[in-house]
Amino acid sequence: MNDYVVEVLFGTFALLMVLGAPIVVALGVAALAAMLYLGDNPIKMVQMAWSSVGSFPLMALPSFILAGALMEAAGLSRRLINVAESLAGPFTGGLSAATIVACLFFGAISGSGPATTAAVGMLMIPGMIRNGYSRDYAASVTAAAGGLGIVIPPSIPMIIFGISAMGIAPDPAAVEAHGQFQSVSISKMFIAGFLPGAVMAGGLLLMNWVRCKGRGYHGSSEPLSLRKFACACYQGFWALLAPIVILGGIYTGLFTPTEAAIVAIFYTLFVGVVIYRELDMAEVFKALEATTWLAGRVLLVLFAATIFGRILVENNVPGIIAGGILSLTTNVYAIWALIIGMLLIVGMFMETLAAIMILVPVMLPVAYMVGIDPIHFGIVMICTLSVGFQTPPLGENLFIASGISGESIERISVTALPFAVASTAAIFVIALFPQIALWLPAMLGY
Repeated sequence: MNDYVVEVLFGTFALLMVLGAPIVVALGVAALAAMLYLGDNPIKMVQMAWSSVGSFPLMALPSFILAGALMEAAGLSRRLINVAESLAGPFTGGLSAATIVACLFFGAISGSGPATTAAVGMLMIPGMIRNGYSRDYAASVTAAAGGLGIVIPPSIPMIIFGISAMGIAPDPAAVEAHGQFQSVSISKMFIAGFLPGAVMAGGLLLMNWVRCKGRGYHGSSEPLSLRKFACACYQGFWALLAPIVILGGIYTGLFTPTEAAIVAIFYTLFVGVVIYRELDMAEVFKALEATTWLAGRVLLVLFAATIFGRILVENNVPGIIAGGILSLTTNVYAIWALIIGMLLIVGMFMETLAAIMILVPVMLPVAYMVGIDPIHFGIVMICTLSVGFQTPPLGENLFIASGISGESIERISVTALPFAVASTAAIFVIALFPQIALWLPAMLGY
């Protein structure tokens, strides 16, 4: 490794971020500066960028984005939220608990934290305010639960992690010390994310109950009605069936995640046009426009982050960092604490997909060296970065919830802190008990 390439790479990146440059510009310019310093031909950047989008699994990314946009336009997301709302009842914090459950449902069709916050928040935040919840609490619980959108499969960050980790093989010494590791695939990531998502949601529900009990949010005056719940399920039958079709096909091996995304698009078009009759050509064009903008934004970050990560790997930076960490401690629990702490800080300042692509080449070798399964590591990484959606200064969910509720971001951020603590506690549980992530893939023979 050239002695100063790390200083050039990270120094340029840090300088541009401080100056307020977009993350994709900071990554791209830093990579270009490092390549010029190393004497490489800059045309290599174009070749790397082109090869980064040449994988079949990456086709799932724009397809799932389009499927989520169509589901919202076709009325599927609204019916899922109505099912969750019918469960609120007179319980302590019932309506805010229904908001968390609604985010859980919507996450199973969107794969995006901000999209989940926006879709659920538009309906649930005004409803909570009308039922006596303070604006800051209604906004904070929605922002916190919106992070479940990337934990519950299908998840866009899981696709990016799968692609990033596929090219990183464990060191032979790690294999000799800990045995053969599982291969990384997007299907395994999707299957492994289900139970950890439930644990994350459970932590938020418990914290919500404690806080609502202290604040006196006792739920609605109407008793829990099984008739109302059954009616909501009947009206939302085809919407409830969507996650089953998508995930069931993946879990049973009928189709790959990429094929599942195409199935989701056609399923949504059929339900929206033929059954619900809420989807017209104008809405389809809007969904296509939103997909083009979001997919293009993600792919730009993917280009730049791939080049950045390739330079790190080619100069053995991950190996040096792994050696440095392992010289401090080889205790797996201490390593987990370091990893989770670092990811929580990174999530506060960096967009999730860029963080995954930059940090996977750096941190996955460390995980291999202490015997952490790559699927388990990926799930913990995504769960931890999901907390960044509700923590300033980046906190995309905070901005969305603030816009819907009319409450200041500062006040929402303070109110959301206990939810961040609950999520972090759930993450440590997932990290310390690997079978939460690995049991279901093993059960299904993956």
